[in-house]
Amino acid sequence: MTRIKVLVVDDSAVVRQVVASQLGQEPDIEVIAAVADPILAMARMKVQWPDVIVLDIEMPRMDGITFLKKIMAERPTPVVICSTLAEAGAQTSMAALAAGAVTIITKPKIGLKQFLEDASEDLVTAVRTAAKANVRVLHATSKNTADVIMPAAVERHGAMLQTTERVVALGTSTGGTQALELVLTGLPRVTPGIVIVQHMPEKFTAAFAERLNGLCQIEVKEAQNNDRVVNSRALIAPGGKHMLLRRTGAQYYVEVLDGPLVNRHRPSVDVLFRSVAKCAGANALGVIMTGMGDDGAAGLLEMHNAGAHTVAQDEASCVVYGMPKEAVKRGGVDKSVPLNAIGREIMQQLSGVMVR
Repeated sequence: MTRIKVLVVDDSAVVRQVVASQLGQEPDIEVIAAVADPILAMARMKVQWPDVIVLDIEMPRMDGITFLKKIMAERPTPVVICSTLAEAGAQTSMAALAAGAVTIITKPKIGLKQFLEDASEDLVTAVRTAAKANVRVLHATSKNTADVIMPAAVERHGAMLQTTERVVALGTSTGGTQALELVLTGLPRVTPGIVIVQHMPEKFTAAFAERLNGLCQIEVKEAQNNDRVVNSRALIAPGGKHMLLRRTGAQYYVEVLDGPLVNRHRPSVDVLFRSVAKCAGANALGVIMTGMGDDGAAGLLEMHNAGAHTVAQDEASCVVYGMPKEAVKRGGVDKSVPLNAIGREIMQQLSGVMVR
């Protein structure tokens, strides 16, 4: 068995010791080195290049974001950020994700050793997920289903007739922050209303939406309960909450609510997609993008069966071809397209020209 080679870069001796110990207990993971700063890391990487880097942000001689950008420019490598700064400032986390980090683990400033020991399963999962990530394209509890939030759609022919109001529903996870930036910044000022679930921790989605809003021609905001879904606006589900599409007459709005994890996520793509199938039917476009696992696959099939056009990001352009692969496997995808073609699919939805 080929083991995942991991390099730990953190100026805290405690973190280096605990992280190396926890990862080293896994039969499929090998910690090749644990060093105190990026300069030492670069020297070690000349000898042996890691499969995954576990990286702090605040370090002497070179900060983690600068090091991350350097790696991605020279030899893209999966990086897991593990930092107290990620907890303290969502903007820092957004900068790390924008620079190419696969995922983020936030660590507290106090009780660090105990936290890392308690969070060892999350860290191991993050490393395994990162090892499967195709970062080059971007330069066990029981699983609830969407049934715990809302029942499946039943056929409602009158409400499902096509109208002039269109809705686009996007779902994504690992690699999705960069993918969404590419898609949304490429859209013109006038677009259909867009609702988005990006798997992201609480407090991060507001900063993510704010950053995109500054880059895009359309309005991008973290969704609040009863926000209208209108042309030229994208609503991102807040971390730690589910988001559902609702309809009154011909107008769409979102409901933001608490609830149990669905497919181990809150917000869940399946929950959003089911609500879109129920409320919008053939008036919607469903898009499933890069991500680990299968969240959204069942919901996209429900959208497909309700008459919506459905699209998956293709394997070659995904950081992790998990969620789209599962959606294709279940038969809920009309077509698979590269990341740079998703914007075109969205604009076709605005004109109502959708071809299966």
